[in-house]
Amino acid sequence: MTGQLHGKVALVAGATRGAGRGIAVELGAAGATVYGTGRSTRAQRSDYDRPETIEDTAELVTRAGGQGIAVRVDHTDPEQVRELVQRIEAEQGRLDILVNDLGGEHLMHWHKPIWEQDLAKGLQRLRIGIEAHLITSHFALALLSERPGGLVVELTDGTAEVHEQYYRSEGGAFFDIVKVAAHRLARAQGEELKPFGGTAVSLTPGWLRSEMMLEHFGVTEQNWRESTTAPPGFAIAESPHFVGRAVVALAADPEVARWNTDSLSSGYLAKVYDFTDTDGSQPDAWRYVLEVEWPGNPGNPNDYR
Repeated sequence: MTGQLHGKVALVAGATRGAGRGIAVELGAAGATVYGTGRSTRAQRSDYDRPETIEDTAELVTRAGGQGIAVRVDHTDPEQVRELVQRIEAEQGRLDILVNDLGGEHLMHWHKPIWEQDLAKGLQRLRIGIEAHLITSHFALALLSERPGGLVVELTDGTAEVHEQYYRSEGGAFFDIVKVAAHRLARAQGEELKPFGGTAVSLTPGWLRSEMMLEHFGVTEQNWRESTTAPPGFAIAESPHFVGRAVVALAADPEVARWNTDSLSSGYLAKVYDFTDTDGSQPDAWRYVLEVEWPGNPGNPNDYR
């Protein structure tokens, strides 16, 4: 995919770590100029209180072959987002790709009903996972829609098919609502961009080997299969680069409009576009979840890679 996006300008909202960072780096590897935003900088950590920074992401993008530009932005603040988009317009004169990857994963409450969850954290999750997406699109799509071929990607967790069949009880009501909303956000934006030649989709990675997940299971990207605490399903996990390659494949596809308003997964798109994860495999985590893990059927996650 090297060079396929040369001359294209992307905004990855929430590029500090995890899927956002993987997407930003892969867009850079394809030659794009990438504005990566977040609230964690080398000067100050956000409430995530983790070491990853937007400056690190920008350097990785540039090292991969693109141009990485780090901008500290709180996407729940409309004025900060307005200034960001004005800067992109002044510096680049265009915006071709918007990736909304703002989720608030540090606000997760595991396996608790709504009345036992921290209300303030739950409402903040809605602000980050829904309101901030709308604020960002409000300002960014005015610029993106000026040229045909623009692409919006709403990152989520789970496909529309998964959410139709299952309530995401592991994260509770606030988590479930945010992840389902991404599909409707993509639908709304896709309908409104269509007359301007634009496309919007919702996209989910599978079980992501994010920095936080690797740390939780006491492994690194180099030895992740050696975890002694991860459940068997962790064998289907994918690197953040996998979903990044899915975004690149969509952005480089001259017929990307065929996917407009669709719910997609990294594993599914890997088969369509014939890309792989960093280890050469094509993990299809959500097919494994639907066919094996959640129904309780026999099956080996390694057979779905």
